[in-house]
Amino acid sequence: MTDTQEYDIIIVGAGFAGVHQLLNVRKLGLTAKILEAGGGLAGTWYWNRYPGARVDSEMPIYQFSDPELWKDWSFTEYYPDWRGIQAYFRYVDQKLDVKRDVLFNSRVASAHWNDSVNRWTVTTEDGRVFRAQFLSLCTGIGSKYHVPDFKGLDTFKGEVHHTARWPEEYDFTGKRAGIIGTGATGVQVIQEIAPVVDHLTVFQRTPNLTLPMRQRKISVEEQKKMKDLYPILYRRRYQTFAGFPYDLDPKPVADTTPEERALAFEDQWEKGGFHLWFGSYTELYTNQKFNDEVYAFWREKVRKRIPDPELQEKLAPMRPPHPFGVRRPSLEQRYYEVYSQPNVTLIDINTAAIEEITPKGLKTSDGVEHELDVLVLATGFDMVTGGITSIDIRGQDGIPIKEKWADGVQSYLGLASATYPNMFWIYGPQSPSSFSNGPSSIEYTSEWIINCIKHMKDKNISSIVPTEEAQHAYSEHVDQLGAAGLWLGAKTSWYLGTNIKGKKTQMLQFPSGIPPYAKLCNDSASKGYEGFHLKHPHA
Repeated sequence: MTDTQEYDIIIVGAGFAGVHQLLNVRKLGLTAKILEAGGGLAGTWYWNRYPGARVDSEMPIYQFSDPELWKDWSFTEYYPDWRGIQAYFRYVDQKLDVKRDVLFNSRVASAHWNDSVNRWTVTTEDGRVFRAQFLSLCTGIGSKYHVPDFKGLDTFKGEVHHTARWPEEYDFTGKRAGIIGTGATGVQVIQEIAPVVDHLTVFQRTPNLTLPMRQRKISVEEQKKMKDLYPILYRRRYQTFAGFPYDLDPKPVADTTPEERALAFEDQWEKGGFHLWFGSYTELYTNQKFNDEVYAFWREKVRKRIPDPELQEKLAPMRPPHPFGVRRPSLEQRYYEVYSQPNVTLIDINTAAIEEITPKGLKTSDGVEHELDVLVLATGFDMVTGGITSIDIRGQDGIPIKEKWADGVQSYLGLASATYPNMFWIYGPQSPSSFSNGPSSIEYTSEWIINCIKHMKDKNISSIVPTEEAQHAYSEHVDQLGAAGLWLGAKTSWYLGTNIKGKKTQMLQFPSGIPPYAKLCNDSASKGYEGFHLKHPHA
């Protein structure tokens, strides 16, 4: 019989959220263990090491806010790549000995709640068993990768690699490569490998409305000067829509002039990053006429970089493929120049659909067989919910959470769910998650959970669980916020779950920004955790 290991809290995942939870649980004097499926720290940046993989948040705010972890640390790039993030996590481990409380190569298979003893029993795929009062799911929004059901995929004689499971070393030099998907990952891979492959064939469903990254090297000296501002930046994060130092402008578009808007667009474009998205006017997400104006500005900027009229229409069409910003824009460095290379071909799968994968390559509906040596699947993830529903989680009524969420996610405050006591998640369903800089909303939610656990310990509360009424009201609120914007204008969007066949269409994240989200969470806590049922021992 397997020995059961006892802890106060079991944390699933060793990325930013899991490590933040662990470090703060330690400060409460509680015992914790992180169970991590991968072989190292860094979460998504342990797995995402495909060519060109890098963050899309600027370096100062894409790290922990604890001064102990930034005062002596320096990145080398303004937007660090996966190697830079892994190096940062190694530094965090050296400073605070994170790994002593982590079990690597330990994928969680199940978590079952026992209401009579107020404990979770957590089992890994290799049969180890753990018991804890609290369960913290730090599985992120992109931990369950997705491979569409392509006919003939298993017949291909070349190599197939999904970007979420990239080999440690891979050389594209001289190879005929094909890539399916032009989301954030696809954009990064395409601009990285195009110079070295013999030929690259890109299969695109929806053009990516990318924004300029403005990547640059950054010296230790420059970062030292910036660090005087870091405490202000970290406080500012919770005051802006997306947790960046800049914010949306609430000024009504009707009160602006065309000249004012044109200058604002130019300023946002030159700054790069997400300024045109998260630094625009708030009406970008609700006003179709204004949204069209932003798209027209974007289209003109991009078309200037594409000499070929046919490619212009494929990559920056006259008619928007969806409202600007309702799918996450990717950041690029030389993406559009790639398509002018003679060794790059762009296939629009709306007119030449993927029919099947063949032993030699990929056949499209126009009868063309594209011969390939390697096929890259940049086909994304079962986003936001997949990391949680892939675990057999059963609460008070014994019903798996996957079953409960088959007709749509239900949560309270985007961090807990009715009938699953003492279970929290961070950067997951119905929280701001990818509408924000990751560490910004991660640290906010993690701190809220830590304060909740401290309150429970101080007041001798054995369990906390959302009421069905509070959950229903909150989930309905998120649905209403989603319906009020332009979000449903995207035919396929992982924001809405429509990238996965059979998944219910719903707004999967809280779309109104960190400040209103934080107010809802803070209001609940200040009212004695309103919306939750608190259970005392023997109650």
